[in-house]
Amino acid sequence: MTTTRRTLLTGSAAIASSGVLGTSAAQAHTPAKGPKPTVVLVHGAFADASGWNGVAGRLVRDGYPVIAPANPLRGVSSDSAYLASVLATLGGPVVLVGHSYGGIVITNAAAGNPNVTALVYVAAFMPDQGETLLGLQTRYPGSQLNEAALDFRPYGDGFVDGYIKKEVFRGVFAGDVPRATAELMWAGQRPADTRTLGEPSGTPAWKTVPSWYLVAREDRVLPTAAQRFMAQRAGARVREVGASHVAMISQPAATADLIKRAARHKV
Repeated sequence: MTTTRRTLLTGSAAIASSGVLGTSAAQAHTPAKGPKPTVVLVHGAFADASGWNGVAGRLVRDGYPVIAPANPLRGVSSDSAYLASVLATLGGPVVLVGHSYGGIVITNAAAGNPNVTALVYVAAFMPDQGETLLGLQTRYPGSQLNEAALDFRPYGDGFVDGYIKKEVFRGVFAGDVPRATAELMWAGQRPADTRTLGEPSGTPAWKTVPSWYLVAREDRVLPTAAQRFMAQRAGARVREVGASHVAMISQPAATADLIKRAARHKV
């Protein structure tokens, strides 16, 4: 694959401050040498790959090859299989990054792939085997992404897509981005197939691959308590920021910094 195909060029500016809050004894790493790993950025539901633009631009300027493939958003197993097929086309080490629903996708897609050297979760679902999105989202109180916040649109033979309603989109999903930006995000949101909510996750790659987690303290989709629980359980290296669910958009500098930390380490 050529550098052009693997490079996403764009950027935006933001400043974030926080600290690394925790490390796992199981993650004793030394600085990586040789070519920089390819960073694969996986978006979640109600979003598309453009949400990574600010992060991707920073990584590209620092010399990282980056791709941000489209997540089909059709189901956990099928989306994970699709991402695994994308990863199979990449040579060399890979840092795999997931936001929100993208977290359950990278958890499954990375399983058994020796090229994946690090997993980075950005306000993302980080399930253990058998767990579901709905179970993790409702494990702790605080999520405002409920049935009342969604518009449902049938498609195909009995399938249903969910979209976040316009009147609640910014408050629930992207409270710390400019209103005009949130309106464009709402207009271009990609829906989630409602079947994904109850589909169980498979064997988690984070049990064998080192992980990092960016906790968003102002998240109204995935409660902060759930994020901390999943990160601690996995032994992830954790950083927290005062951000909404779309931390990679509102705080791209902090997000890119955590990804680069993951990229600079190896087992």
